[in-house]
Amino acid sequence: MGGVSLPLPNPPRNGEGDHAKHGGGAGRRLTGPMQTVTRARRLRSDMTLPEVLLWRALRTRPAGLKFRRQHPAGDFILDFYCAAANLAVEVDGQIHASADQIEHDRRRGSWLARRDVRVLRLPASLILSDMAAALEAILASATPGQPLHQPSAGPPPHAGEDLRTS
Repeated sequence: MGGVSLPLPNPPRNGEGDHAKHGGGAGRRLTGPMQTVTRARRLRSDMTLPEVLLWRALRTRPAGLKFRRQHPAGDFILDFYCAAANLAVEVDGQIHASADQIEHDRRRGSWLARRDVRVLRLPASLILSDMAAALEAILASATPGQPLHQPSAGPPPHAGEDLRTS
């Protein structure tokens, strides 16, 4: 059977597809070049104690939010990233006080701001001493303007009070 041979389109690569969920379509992914991806993968097995402890809490998807650890973003690697909230969470240990690291953090923050990604910096000491406060800060940043709980209208009525008529 004679026919015209049409070239096949290139197959999707790097998770690309025709649906935003799979990296295609209308979705916008924050990623980096392959060398950054490789470095991020290596860092996932070499996390600091505060990062490990925070990851244990974040991997349970608090408030239904999915976080990624050691996420590549351009030439940078984010400690934690929530795509749904456009939020990067950075764990700041003592190394972040050095002049070189301060400049690196400034460049990364500027790069992320141009992509509408907010950055929350948490001291490692807070994560080690008060994980609940650290998670509360993360959730408050992930859902700005929305209360984390519904304010109470007062205590519940005593038994039978709700049946009284005035």
